Amino acid sequence: MTDNSAQFQSSTPILIVSGVSGSGKTTVLRALEDSGYFCVDNLPGTLVPAFLELCDSNQEIPRAALVMDGRGEPFAEDLEEMITGARAAGHKLSLLFLNCDNEVLIRRFSETRRRHPFCQEDEPLLEGIQRERRILHKFKVRASIVLDTSRMNVHQLRRTIVEQFAPPTVGRMPIIITSFGFKYGVPHEAEYVFDGRFIKNPHFVPELRPQTGLDAPVRDFILENEDAIQFIDHIRGLLDFVVPRHDKEGKAQLTIAIGCTGGRHRSVCIAEQIGEHLGSQDMSVSVLHRDIERK
Repeated sequence: MTDNSAQFQSSTPILIVSGVSGSGKTTVLRALEDSGYFCVDNLPGTLVPAFLELCDSNQEIPRAALVMDGRGEPFAEDLEEMITGARAAGHKLSLLFLNCDNEVLIRRFSETRRRHPFCQEDEPLLEGIQRERRILHKFKVRASIVLDTSRMNVHQLRRTIVEQFAPPTVGRMPIIITSFGFKYGVPHEAEYVFDGRFIKNPHFVPELRPQTGLDAPVRDFILENEDAIQFIDHIRGLLDFVVPRHDKEGKAQLTIAIGCTGGRHRSVCIAEQIGEHLGSQDMSVSVLHRDIERK
């Protein structure tokens, strides 16, 4: 075995993820990406030293995850050498192994009609599962965490990964609130769209027309209208109900769109009010005004 410890000098925290096929590695990869990890899927162990050098030289990679499986005969040997070298150099390395009951794996592969990567032609599915377990045994023994996904759906697995591995500032679901003008089209990415065109329009007040919903005179004009106040209260009530539930289910991001005719006055003011409300609850909120510069 070659001594590669001198190559492992990066201080970037690295999470190595492996596990049996069908245990949820793809779900874990996406959850880690959404949590700010730089992720690489199916990287051979021989290329890990070069990857760590890349992490060390790039300050834009605060944390990284490598998803590795057992395909390829040198897997166990490469993995053993990589782990030994990295840890000998004091590298911040964690290993996560995803396990799953044979019966559940058989059901998952049968439902998706996928061919198990370790099954030879005309071979029973269980034979391929057991062959893969033998190849991955060394990884499972060395793993920092063994996570059994047999009783987890994709949402529960995602939530578990975020809770255990996301940095503190990434734990909450990002919320994007965007104002827009219906005359320019509804934002396709929005999960919730609210229409404020029934509210009295500042556009028809000559001294307010050049201003936007960010300006105090326009804001005061809108918020003096009882319909606007009730509309905002109803939106707040709905979001207070649905946002925590979307977060609990592991949704990566929630987009809320609030529209008026031109996207410069009413929608801007209301979007700011909703953003302020959610932000006061320690949520990760961004408020955007898509059409505010349009005339």
